[in-house]
Amino acid sequence: MPSPPIQDVLAAHRDALMAIPEVVGAAIGRYGATLCIRVFVVAASEAVHHAIPDTLDGYPVHVEVSGGFHTR
Repeated sequence: MPSPPIQDVLAAHRDALMAIPEVVGAAIGRYGATLCIRVFVVAASEAVHHAIPDTLDGYPVHVEVSGGFHTR
């Protein structure tokens, strides 16, 4: 059974990901040659890694510490 398009997967899960404390963003990315969902966090912690799933609808999820984002 094929996975839904990654854009649809991210759209379906973005609000839940953004509701996790320390999460500041989510986007489509690559991990090597594999499409993935990248979740950007202010800081890594056991609680954050426990709250974010390893996969979403068959796509790998990779957590990246980015710090906070600032607007000008």
